[in-house]
Amino acid sequence: MTDEHSAPGAGGVLVVGGGISGLTVALEAAEVGNDVFLIEKNPYLGGRVAQLNQYFPKLCPPSCGLEINFKRLKNNRRIRVYTMTEVKKVSGGPGNYEVELETMPRYINSNCTGCNDCVEVCTDERDNDFNFGMDKTKAVYRPHEMSFPMRYVLDMDACSPEVAQKVKAACKYDAVDLEMKPETVTLNVGAIVWATGWNPYDPAKMDNLKFNESNAIITNMMMERLASPGGPTGGRILRPGDDKEPESFAFVQCAGSRDENHLEFCSYICCMATMKQITYIRERYPEAKIYVFYIDLRTPGKYEKFREKVMNDENTQFIKGKVADIKIEDDGGVTVIAENAMTGNKVEQKVDLVILATGMEPAFKEQGAALGLQMDSNGFVISDADQGMISAGCAKKAADVVTSTQSATAAALKAIQMSRR
Repeated sequence: MTDEHSAPGAGGVLVVGGGISGLTVALEAAEVGNDVFLIEKNPYLGGRVAQLNQYFPKLCPPSCGLEINFKRLKNNRRIRVYTMTEVKKVSGGPGNYEVELETMPRYINSNCTGCNDCVEVCTDERDNDFNFGMDKTKAVYRPHEMSFPMRYVLDMDACSPEVAQKVKAACKYDAVDLEMKPETVTLNVGAIVWATGWNPYDPAKMDNLKFNESNAIITNMMMERLASPGGPTGGRILRPGDDKEPESFAFVQCAGSRDENHLEFCSYICCMATMKQITYIRERYPEAKIYVFYIDLRTPGKYEKFREKVMNDENTQFIKGKVADIKIEDDGGVTVIAENAMTGNKVEQKVDLVILATGMEPAFKEQGAALGLQMDSNGFVISDADQGMISAGCAKKAADVVTSTQSATAAALKAIQMSRR
C-alpha cells in the first residue's frame, strides 16, 4: 500500500470515501486481484466510525473493526490511498472512466515518524473538528489517536509563518514541506464506487432547538466524542463550557429527520444511537434522570431486546411528543418544552444537558449532482451497476455499520464484475 502516488489505473476500481464502507469495498476488490484506488477528503481513513465511542451490534470501540482493516490495507500492494483528495471531474463510460482528482497539501511528507517534536514547538492552535470543536489541537497535529495513515498534518490556515518555520526546524527527519502545492492526478478506471458517507444534520438550522445559544445543548455525535476515552474529556461525560457533571439529561429524537423543512426521511439509526448513549450515561451516572422525547421509536429486528432493556430503566422516562422549544436557564441548564401526545398535557422538563439526535444527511449530495451522478430527491447516490457507477453504505441510504458493510460487499462484487468486462 502506498499513499498519494499517481497511477494510470486502467481497469481498476476507484473507491470514493475511506470510511467503513469504502474500506470494505477496497479490501474486498483488492483481495481478489483488482487494482484499487481509494480516495478520502480527510487526512485520515475511518470516517464516522472512527468518531464513535462504541458501535452495534457488539458495542465495540472503533479499534475493534478499523485496526484489522488498516492492517489488511497496509499489507495489500494492490490498493493505493489518496488522502485529502476529492473528485473534480468524471468523463468516459463504463469500463473506461477518466477521473480527475485533486489532492490538497498536507505539508507533512512520508518521512514523518510521529515523533511529536513538531507539536511541542508549535504555539498556534486550531479548533478540533474531529471532536466537533469541543477542544483544540496545535496547528500541526495528528487527527486522532488511531488515525491512518499515521502521519501528522499542518493546518497552514491556523499557523503563522513564524511558527511554521519553527515547526519545520524542529523536524530532524525533514518531514515538514512548507512548499507543498495542490496536485492533480488523472486515473482511468473500469468502475467507480461512491462510498461518501454522511454528515450530521446541522442543528443550527432548527431555530427552536437553540443549539448555538447554550453549551447545555449538544448533538448525538458530540456525545459519542464525550464518551470516548480518546475524546476531549477522556471519556467523562461533562457539560461543555463549564465541565459540570450532569445530573439530568434529555434526548430529542428526530432532530431534523422526518421533517419536510429539513430531512424528509427517517435516519434509521438515531433511536438506537440514543439507546446506546443511555448506557454510556448509566455507566458513569447510575442515578441520573434521563428523559427521551420521541415521535416513534424505531429499533428493528435484533435491536428490540436492547430497547426493552433500556426502557425498563426506572430512572429513564420516555415521552411521546415532538419538542416545540428549548428555554435557556440562568444556571446553565435548559428546559425542554413539548406536548405529551399520549395525555395531551404540556411538558416542561428542566435538565442539565440536552442531546439532539440529529439526522444523517448524505455527505455527497451537492458534489454528486455537480458531477452528474444520479441522485434521489434526498441526495443519496443511485447505483447504476450497468454503467459501473455504484453507491455503497450511507451514500446509498441511511444505515447502521452492519448494513453499510453488507452494502459495501455487494458494491465491491458489482465493481469487480464491471472492471473485468
